[in-house]
Amino acid sequence: MGMWIGRNRKARVTYGFDEIALVPGRVTINPNEVDIMFRLPRKEAEPLELKIPILASAMDGVVDVRFAIAMNNLGGLAVLNLEGVQTRYKNPQEVLQKIVDANKSEITALLQRIYQEPVQEDLIAARVRQIKDGGVLAAVSSIPQRAAEFGRIAEEAGADVFVVQSTVSTVRHISSEYKSLDLEKFCREMRIPVIVGNTVGYDVTLEIMECGPAAVLVGVGPGAACTSRGVLGLGVPQVTATVDCAAARDAYFKKTSRYVPIITDGGMSRGGDVCKALACGADAVMVGSAFAKAHEAPGRGYHWGMATPHANLPRGTRIRVGSTGSLKQILFGPAEVDDGSQNLVGAITTCMGNVGARDIAEFQQTEIIIAPSIRTEGKLFQTVQSVGMGKS
Repeated sequence: MGMWIGRNRKARVTYGFDEIALVPGRVTINPNEVDIMFRLPRKEAEPLELKIPILASAMDGVVDVRFAIAMNNLGGLAVLNLEGVQTRYKNPQEVLQKIVDANKSEITALLQRIYQEPVQEDLIAARVRQIKDGGVLAAVSSIPQRAAEFGRIAEEAGADVFVVQSTVSTVRHISSEYKSLDLEKFCREMRIPVIVGNTVGYDVTLEIMECGPAAVLVGVGPGAACTSRGVLGLGVPQVTATVDCAAARDAYFKKTSRYVPIITDGGMSRGGDVCKALACGADAVMVGSAFAKAHEAPGRGYHWGMATPHANLPRGTRIRVGSTGSLKQILFGPAEVDDGSQNLVGAITTCMGNVGARDIAEFQQTEIIIAPSIRTEGKLFQTVQSVGMGKS
């Protein structure tokens, strides 16, 4: 498999969302009658059930306590970054305003200074309790190096889900400078579901699943505010990454009878992208930039990657996405924009109806075609006028 790119060297052909399309089914279903529920496994308990298969990314421009409560009340789940401004500052609103007001030339240096402030353990517990006081699920995230420490604090404070997230996650991380997280031990000792990411490969996904996580995040570098692909030259387009990781999930289930959901994370700005991710095998999706546009988002129309403030090698940037509508509009409509960035749930259910899928499992069996002209065919006027599918 693959193509020659030079003497003695082959490369695999991979695909992103703009290069494929979903084929309509022979049977269609009323979109109001499809099941899009996402179930996250728990130890010795019934799964956590989300009415919609959508999570909000653990990014400071997207999720704060207020947003997390709103998201869960609408049926999804928002993940709070335990290494962001919410846990470094007692009054994060002042800090967020500085980020919003900064000019383009100074923003990276400003973020680096802001994120040098240490994380305060009491704020971790406080933020979790504030979310729980809203009567909803509390999901939080940290990098592997801080997971053991922060996981204990978050769990004791009442968190329902813990996400261990890094640019690239593997079970066999080698380091002589610090102690690597024992992922299997961590998943075993945590009483709450642990989601692990990010990965893009079949073999590494299998190894991660063998450590006992509740779910695995898929995607390296596709986020709208992430620059890892430019800075490091690293990443796999999300269609291929999702298909490969879904194959690992299915092989692991066949071997163990334990189903570990995969969650495609990043690269989806429109409803059509979300539909394609699910059809390619994802059980749910994690979205950032689309939610950064919500009036409830703490970034006030701005969005920045988690690795943007890295002290030595920033791998993200601040982008302006604007505030286009309420979170409810973005999830359920009515859509007031023409680019597919609102009513994501309506897009999912309508697409499922058109391919004849009654639930996500059936949606994952949808016929997929390679279609690099899918966004341009017949769309000349949209492209010239920069509207609808003609927007970059």
